Amino acid sequence: MPVYVIIGAGLAGAKAAETLRAEGFTGDIVLVGSERERPYERPPLSKGYLQGSTELTKVYVHDPEWYDAQGVDLRLGTTATSIDPRARVVSLTTGEGQDVVAAQPYDKLLIATGASPRPLRVEGADLGGVHYLRTVADSQALRNTFARGGDVVIVGAGWIGLETAAAARQAGCAVTVVEPDPTPLYRTFGPAVGEIFASLHRAHGVEFRLGASVQALRGTSDVREVVTSEGEVLPATDVVVGIGASPNVEIGRTAGLEIADGIVVDASLRTSDPDIYAAGDVAEAVNPLLGRRIRVEHWANALNGGPAAARAMLGQDVVYDRVPYFFTDQFDLGMEFSGDVAGHDQVVYRGDPAIHRAVTPEFLAFWVEQGRVLAGMNVNVWDVTEEIQALVRAGQAGRAVDLGRLADPKIPLSDLLS
Repeated sequence: MPVYVIIGAGLAGAKAAETLRAEGFTGDIVLVGSERERPYERPPLSKGYLQGSTELTKVYVHDPEWYDAQGVDLRLGTTATSIDPRARVVSLTTGEGQDVVAAQPYDKLLIATGASPRPLRVEGADLGGVHYLRTVADSQALRNTFARGGDVVIVGAGWIGLETAAAARQAGCAVTVVEPDPTPLYRTFGPAVGEIFASLHRAHGVEFRLGASVQALRGTSDVREVVTSEGEVLPATDVVVGIGASPNVEIGRTAGLEIADGIVVDASLRTSDPDIYAAGDVAEAVNPLLGRRIRVEHWANALNGGPAAARAMLGQDVVYDRVPYFFTDQFDLGMEFSGDVAGHDQVVYRGDPAIHRAVTPEFLAFWVEQGRVLAGMNVNVWDVTEEIQALVRAGQAGRAVDLGRLADPKIPLSDLLS
C-alpha cells in the first residue's frame, strides 16, 4: 500500500489530502502539522476573525470528523525535522522535548510548510506587547489586545500591517503605521495605488510615518515607546510587526533540494527530487503564464496549489499556471487583485479612485505595459475577476487592448478581447 506524506497541515496540505481521496487514491495519507489546531485558513485571522465578525468555527478547512472519515492520519503537534530522500523517510518529533517519535516512510512527499513572520531585529524587540500574526493563537491575542484600546504602533504597511491597522482602529485604538517606503504597498502596487490605501486609512484616523523605520522599542518588561529613524518617539501600549514572511525551507535545504527564494519546483510543483513536491507559501514555482519562477504567499495559491500538487503526485499531467490572485478587506474597502505588476509602464483606471469625504470609491485599476494588461484590481466592484483574469492571460500572451476602451466603464470588459 503506497504511503503519501504531507508535511504542513495548513490549507495547502489539507486540500492536497482532500484531493488525493477525491481522485481515488486508496493508499495511506499522513498529514503532519506542528500546530495543535486542525487545518485552518489564514485570511480570517487578519480580517473577519480579528475584527470579531467571523466565528472561529468558520476558519477550519474541514470538520473534525472529516479526517477519520477519509482515512487521513492527521498528526497535530508534530513537526517534521528532516527528510532522508534516499531512504524515503521523514523524521517526526513532538513538541514536548523534541524527541524523535517516528521515522515515517513515504512513497511520495509533499512539503507545504508555509512561511514564518520576519522578526523585527531592533533593541527592545523582545519586550512584552510585541505581536506577530500568523496563527489562530496570534489572532486571538490581538483581538484581546485591541479590545483594551490604547496606542498601537504597526511596523510595516503591507497587507498584514494595513489589515491589522484597520482592525485596531475599528476597535477604538489609536493607530500609527511606520513604513520606510514612501507609500503603503509601494513595492506591490507603486506610489499611485499605494497612496489610495494611505488615503483610506487616514480617512479613518490612522496616522502614518512614511519614509521612516523603527530604530528601537523602549519599556521595562512591556513596550511603552517606539523610536523611529527620524528620532520621533511614539507612545505604544502594543506593537504589531508586519514586515513580511520568510518561507520555511529548512527541511528542504537539509534534504538537498534546490532552494532559491523558496523550494524550487517545476510547473507540476515537483522539486529537484522526483518523489518530493512543494506547494503554497514555501514553493517557488515555474509559472508558464508569466514565463518565470514566482513565490506567492496568498490564500488562493494554497487553495489551488495543494490540489495541483496532489494530482501531480498521482501521476496526472499537471501544469500549474494560475493567474496570481489575492484579496483584502480594510474598513469598507473590499478588493481583489489578479496578475503581476512587474514590468508595467502605467496604471489605467476605470472609475475615480479618489476618496472623497471618507467615502470609499468603486473602481478598477489595470497595470499595463505597451497596452498589454499585466494585472488588474477591482475595488468594491464585484463579479469581474473572471474577465480581469482573461485580460491578464491575453496580456501575458502578448495581446494589447485599446487603453481608452479599457478605461471606459460603459464598455464591458469582455468586449475588449472581442
